[in-house]
Amino acid sequence: MAEIRDATSDDAGEIRTIYNYYISNTVISFEETPLATEEMQKRISSVQSGNLPWLVYVENNAVIGYAYATRWHARSAYRYSVECSVYLKHDVVGNGIGSSLYSELFRRLQALKYHAVIGGIALPNAASVALHEKFGFEKAAHYKETGYKFGQWIDVGYWELLLREENVT
Repeated sequence: MAEIRDATSDDAGEIRTIYNYYISNTVISFEETPLATEEMQKRISSVQSGNLPWLVYVENNAVIGYAYATRWHARSAYRYSVECSVYLKHDVVGNGIGSSLYSELFRRLQALKYHAVIGGIALPNAASVALHEKFGFEKAAHYKETGYKFGQWIDVGYWELLLREENVT
C-alpha cells in the first residue's frame, strides 16, 4: 500500500540514498559530493521549520520518492514564491509517483497561500520538462552553460507555475 505523508527525520537515510544516486550518477543535481544522513536531516528540518512541506511517497514501508518546496529568495517581496523539487528512486521513474507527489505538494502550497512555484531543470531533461508542463508550468528562463559537472557544461532552465485551482487537482 502506498501513501504520501510528511517526511520525518527517520526518513532522512532513505531520502539521502535516493538523492545521492543523482549526485553521483547524473547532472540533475549540481551537488558533487554525496550527503550524509545528518545533512539530509538538517535540510528536512530547515524546510519544515519554515512552514513548507517536505513530502515522501512510501510504498511497502520504504520511501521511494520525495518532493518539497523551499523559499525562492529571502527578500520579503518573494514571500509568496517557492522553488519545488521532486526526486524518485531511479528505478521507479515513469510510474506516476512524481505526479502524485507534485499534486499533493501543489495542493498544500496553495492552501498555504503561495502564488508562484518555480522549478529549475538541468537541460536537457525531457522527462522533467514533461512532468512540469503537465501541471501547467511554463518555461520562463534558459541559462546556457551555468553548471559544470562530469567534465561538461550544463544549461539550466526555469519553469514557473502560478497556483490556480486547475493546476492543483
